[in-house]
Amino acid sequence: MHTICPGAKIIRQPKPEMFDCPKCGTEVEIWTDEVKGSCPKCKTVVMRYQDQSCLEWCKLAKNCVGERAYNNFMKNRSQTIKEKLLEDISLLFGEDKKRIDHAKKVTEYIQELLEKEEGDYHILMPAGILHDIGIKVAQEKYGSAAGDLQEKEGPGVARKLLLRLGMGLEFIDEICEIIAHHHTPGIINTNNFKILYDSDCLVNLQEEGDTGDKEKLRKTIDRTFLTPAGKEIAEKIFFS
Repeated sequence: MHTICPGAKIIRQPKPEMFDCPKCGTEVEIWTDEVKGSCPKCKTVVMRYQDQSCLEWCKLAKNCVGERAYNNFMKNRSQTIKEKLLEDISLLFGEDKKRIDHAKKVTEYIQELLEKEEGDYHILMPAGILHDIGIKVAQEKYGSAAGDLQEKEGPGVARKLLLRLGMGLEFIDEICEIIAHHHTPGIINTNNFKILYDSDCLVNLQEEGDTGDKEKLRKTIDRTFLTPAGKEIAEKIFFS
């Protein structure tokens, strides 16, 4: 009989693993409760991928390994998923660097908003990277004027990518729901949605570049942002 869940043993009892530095070939030690290490020779940051675990779906996960170990695992797992999804959208969008950069900037604002707003990094990072994932399929189906039809196509594309990475269905469902409505506030009122929506708006406002009419911009900010932190960042960007 197991006294410790075998799926959680590696979380409870981390051990070192060795990886070759991709730049100089030197061995880099990274413990199993970490996702990156620094090459002792050339200082290159080396990543290891956090595999999926029963901790992602088991309701007793926190009690099994402890809250600190659970939170550390989820942080590492989120970083792994983030890197994998960035690779996926780079392949999908190809030479469309604008779309790739947009997704990266949205995730940067998500991280900034999470310092002041309550939200789930494990949900928001994938949502931030994939929120516009449906636009390519929508354009292929409906032409360049596909518009918000990307909300219709996005969840299906995102679900396939997330299932391949082994994310729990509960997480996937929430991410896909956010993607399906990310241009239509009011349908979903979770903090996760509000943080994603505000992060996207912050990037969109800067990309649009039409900020000459300060009075109009002030009204846009007042009626657009859903979180106090989102509004605060917008005012800092455009009025400081």
